Amino acid sequence: MDIKVGDKVEMKKQHPCGSKDFEILRIGMDFKIKCCGCGREVMVPRAKAEKNIKHINKE
Repeated sequence: MDIKVGDKVEMKKQHPCGSKDFEILRIGMDFKIKCCGCGREVMVPRAKAEKNIKHINKE
């Protein structure tokens, strides 16, 4: 996948706050993503994050 820091992504599953949109903050073995709804930052393993990304909004 061609994902860069700063991209906004739409995930298949929503965050408990109800938002499906996340911003990529860090890329490596883990992705650090920030919920665009409530601002919570979450570390997700790369394989799980790439599997759950539905759409990438380049910015």
